[in-house]
Amino acid sequence: MTDTNIKFSLFNELADKEHEQVVICSDPESGLKAIIAIHNTTLGPALGGTRMWNYESEAAAMKDVLRLSRGMTYKSAISGLNLGGGKAVIIGDAQKEKTEVLFRAFGRFVDGLGGRYITAEDVGMTEKEMEWIYSETKYVTGIPKELGGSGNPSPVTAYGVYMGMKACVKKAYGSDSLEGKRIALQGAGNVASHFARHAAKEGAKLFISDIYEDKAKSLAEEVGGELVAPEDIYGLDVDIFNPCALGGVINDETLDQFKCDIIAGGANNVLDQEDKHGQMLLDKGIIYAPDYVINAGGVINIASELEGYNQERALQNAGNIYNTITDILTYSEEQGIPAHQASNTLAEKRIEAVGKIQNKYSSNAEISGRLGSVYKRFVD
Repeated sequence: MTDTNIKFSLFNELADKEHEQVVICSDPESGLKAIIAIHNTTLGPALGGTRMWNYESEAAAMKDVLRLSRGMTYKSAISGLNLGGGKAVIIGDAQKEKTEVLFRAFGRFVDGLGGRYITAEDVGMTEKEMEWIYSETKYVTGIPKELGGSGNPSPVTAYGVYMGMKACVKKAYGSDSLEGKRIALQGAGNVASHFARHAAKEGAKLFISDIYEDKAKSLAEEVGGELVAPEDIYGLDVDIFNPCALGGVINDETLDQFKCDIIAGGANNVLDQEDKHGQMLLDKGIIYAPDYVINAGGVINIASELEGYNQERALQNAGNIYNTITDILTYSEEQGIPAHQASNTLAEKRIEAVGKIQNKYSSNAEISGRLGSVYKRFVD
């Protein structure tokens, strides 16, 4: 394939997903190879975490960041936030390649966007890396509390997943109690661990897997769960499957294995092919909580940080995911469409409505002033 074909393939991909901007970040001295994708800024600055992952190819990294950033647009819109959608990926092994100089280099790229993109913590990242990025730019969230941030957003994300799952359980069984429910938990990271504690406390039976067996074993021992091999997690006879690791896990190969009534979890982009696999879940009678809705606790937490952080308020707002999921499932049923389509439609309606309001203003500066006024952290 020629360079010309690659270029046109990339631009076709951008046009298909309607992205505004993609930034390739290269700093040979530090070893930084990163991509920042800004999907839509109609509702406000593009916000989304930075993920560090050892992608099998640069194309795989590009595919991931484009999907993730688009999901952030819909996540903020459906959650009622004045934020747009963006995401970043750093190509590298999070277990071996983290250095201060690398993350400071990345911070300079973020700063160069002048606030169009605000970054945060994601897979493979910790508060320490956020602190290094913060050394170079103010457009970063999830920094340690002692620096004025909200710290790790995982507890709030996990609480939102927990509440969204309860809404699904209410729809499926008539009661939202997780007591006695059998839950397959794919992943044992921060969000998965906090979720597992909520679910176990309510009396759920957890089956836990992770590509790092020691993490899964430790979590299973803590919450009284059962350790499961990663390849066996899809076919378990359970009530609920909770994907809480990476995306694309609902696909042609796994769909025939599921024996659950509900899929609701913290991972992003779990539908490998959104329309195809969303429809297949509907056809199989599996209740699906759209991923970007149920895991919106993280962005809700960050929005709270931008306005002056209060964890109690952040948790309360994340608890409203219960009502949002209920509304989406109701709309899905009324319209006879998959849940992800119902959610997309509701999110798009809000973006369109705000876009029409913006067109009434005579200058972008006036619009930016309205949208930016709530972000106290970025006011000089």
